[in-house]
Amino acid sequence: MASRILACLVIAVAIATVDCNLEGDVLNSWKTQLFDPNNVLQSWDPSLVNPCTWFHVTCNSNNSVTRVDLGKAGLSGPLIPELGLLANLQYLEVFSNNISGPIPTELGNLTELVSLDLYLNELSGPIPASLGNLGSLLFMRLHGNKLTGTIPTSVINLITTGRLRILNVSYNLLSGTVHRNNSTGLRITTVVQDPKAPAM
Repeated sequence: MASRILACLVIAVAIATVDCNLEGDVLNSWKTQLFDPNNVLQSWDPSLVNPCTWFHVTCNSNNSVTRVDLGKAGLSGPLIPELGLLANLQYLEVFSNNISGPIPTELGNLTELVSLDLYLNELSGPIPASLGNLGSLLFMRLHGNKLTGTIPTSVINLITTGRLRILNVSYNLLSGTVHRNNSTGLRITTVVQDPKAPAM
């Protein structure tokens, strides 16, 4: 019986290690595609067991990444689709950089995400409808980019069916207007679209 328990523990540790290595691989893959003139990512060493000792990365008690804090880091380059593999990520804070390209649809897999702060970058293309999968999200700040199209209905639905409190998409190249209807008792705090758009 003791050997069976020991075998189960070894398997559990192996699975946890693989998950942590996967998260480290994802973050290292992103690092290789970023220009980092200030060496902010210098501690991101892929030879370590997991990324929990890296600066700007926070993990939970299971050594799984829950937070990436890279605001005002002087970084440029893309967001990569593999970021959608960070299953326990709660905070993706990559504001005030020069991050460019589209927002990967795979970010819609981050169902534990509470805060998505991608504002003041150079992101372009549409807001992915898959972000409507983020039912735990409280804050989505995408303002100050070059996003186009309209705000997907699935994202607007996070206001009524999810926990979303702040949705800021102002200072982009979006079309359409979001109307807020307080008669339904929505729990929304702020929806900011375009300062030139009609009042909501």
